[in-house]
Amino acid sequence: MASLNVAACLQSTVFCGLHAHFSKPCRQFHKLSTTCSLGDSAVSSTIVSEKPILHIPSNGHSLLTEEKIAQLQPSLDFESPPEPLDACNDSSTLRKGLMEIDKACSPPPEDYTKEISRRRNFAIISHPDAGKTTLTEKLLLYGGAIHEAGAVKARRAARHATSDWMDLEKQRGISITSTALVFETEGHQVTLLDTPGHQDFGEDTYRTLAAADNAVMLIDAGKGLEPQTRKLFEVCRMRKLPIFTFINKMDRPALEALELLDEIEKEFGLSTHAVNWPIGSGDRFMGLYYRPKDEVHLFEKDQSHGSKEATVCVLSWGNPLLKERIPEDLYQQLEEEIELLDAVAPSLELEKIHEGELTPVFFGSAMNNFGVKLFLDSFLKYAQQPGPHMADVGLIEPNYPEFTGFVFKLQANMDPKHRDKVAFVRVCSGQFTKGMKVQLARTGKQVALTRPQKMFAQDRMTVETGFAGDVIGLNNPNTFAIGDTIYTGTRIVFPGIPSFSPELFSYMRNPNPSKYKQFQKGLTELLGEGAVQVLYSVDSGRTDPILAAVGQLQFEVLQYRMLSEYGVEVQLEPLGYSVARWVTGGWPALQRVGKLYNCATVKDWWGRPVLLFRNEWSVSQLKAESSEIGELAPYALPPMDIQ
Repeated sequence: MASLNVAACLQSTVFCGLHAHFSKPCRQFHKLSTTCSLGDSAVSSTIVSEKPILHIPSNGHSLLTEEKIAQLQPSLDFESPPEPLDACNDSSTLRKGLMEIDKACSPPPEDYTKEISRRRNFAIISHPDAGKTTLTEKLLLYGGAIHEAGAVKARRAARHATSDWMDLEKQRGISITSTALVFETEGHQVTLLDTPGHQDFGEDTYRTLAAADNAVMLIDAGKGLEPQTRKLFEVCRMRKLPIFTFINKMDRPALEALELLDEIEKEFGLSTHAVNWPIGSGDRFMGLYYRPKDEVHLFEKDQSHGSKEATVCVLSWGNPLLKERIPEDLYQQLEEEIELLDAVAPSLELEKIHEGELTPVFFGSAMNNFGVKLFLDSFLKYAQQPGPHMADVGLIEPNYPEFTGFVFKLQANMDPKHRDKVAFVRVCSGQFTKGMKVQLARTGKQVALTRPQKMFAQDRMTVETGFAGDVIGLNNPNTFAIGDTIYTGTRIVFPGIPSFSPELFSYMRNPNPSKYKQFQKGLTELLGEGAVQVLYSVDSGRTDPILAAVGQLQFEVLQYRMLSEYGVEVQLEPLGYSVARWVTGGWPALQRVGKLYNCATVKDWWGRPVLLFRNEWSVSQLKAESSEIGELAPYALPPMDIQ
């Protein structure tokens, strides 16, 4: 398995309605035997735990105007990027930067190419309850990273999913944070990103996808495509990620396999190639036909409940034992469907997979480990290795000899005993070494990276070196912010990471004045990692922060963490608003309008005016009656380039 990377720089110009300015580079990146086995995986190494965050820079902030939004073509809840500017014609500074990069790009050490080619990463996307965390566990099991998978919702066992390290995740049996897990298998280093499926944490998932080189779309065989899957697919398509499809829960009542393929092709306009094919479904699901080797894998249920690797019997197609093992009706159906697939299905072309035009499809049951091994082996063969990232000076290739990376996540209190704060950095190019000194693009300051770590969920180990695609955890004494670029050599800035537009608002109060310091510390650290956004009243007499979130579950998680990690039981007072708009013209624009009705005026972290409305109709009414207020932006962006 090639090592997967986790940090990521968003490569498009528009993200979920957010407008980021950067230029298009001058150059483009091109890129019949019978056996029965029950295997034990060799144990393997390390990894990174990862969660997304809110970007809180210390200055400048650009806004997307309504006029710009009107120019975008929406696709579900996400917009596609417009054609970027031609860097060769627009910017002498960019030309100079590219010349410096080309000059620096002497042939990299042979290690670079070898190490980069070993690495793979992917994020798992799906609707809630499709089995993301379960699949994550089983991939770790077959990758040799763990010996026994923990049932996510097991009531009789003390085990929990490896990727669900937070106590609240263990209690509820759900993922509420994104987790990066790095492990070695079959000569590859893999970074696996398990993301929350709940729509309230869509921002977490969105940022994780921005850091991924591949995506695995997990589909419930009994339900087919669901709303959250559709939304996240659009993000993958926007970033042109290769998409691998795993159709899960074949051991339960399921839709017809051909019907599921047809749904993917019709709704997503995405060609499909079934790498394996199910034999039966529900109680009659007994195995898979593996097309690349023309063989049948028959699974046998045992008493491990999926905690151990499945026992599988492999028979070549045409083996007379098949008719003895497979019921006649299922065997006949399998013959007919194989003939149909061979006649009409598109061939498996690697180039089309990497361009996001064709998705390899796998069937199985993650809970029972049926088909997980076949998926993992195929993924390592077909997945895309770490690719280039767009920066202000052009496209940064993975083998660019200078070190570059960016912070895509901050996480507080992963080790409750030490009240730590970790910044997760995606290495984009060059070689990382322990103790190296880098420049922080936002402040221009030099930073020594003295205590780098790799993490496996909550577990850690010191890392001495790293290459493009790796995710490094750095101790963060309030040095880094989400979206920060770090580099050596020529100054490079990767695009910032945007935040979603909030829809729920509540005052957060500390009822216990004796816990003031703990309250302030918790507020600063949790907001710094992007748990929710924060606004403040313009009334100097009201100092309680206003929390702004996409979904209610974000509030519940924040309350839980304030109590469990900082010992403060906070109270929330909901505000009756559901729409936020940033005033592009700033405070002078508000002064020109005078008194406003049917909305509340607050300020954001940067002290800029924000208007809160009860609904979209109130926004339209204000714009019609007070056009002199100028543009109202639904999103605010961190700065793309701070000198």
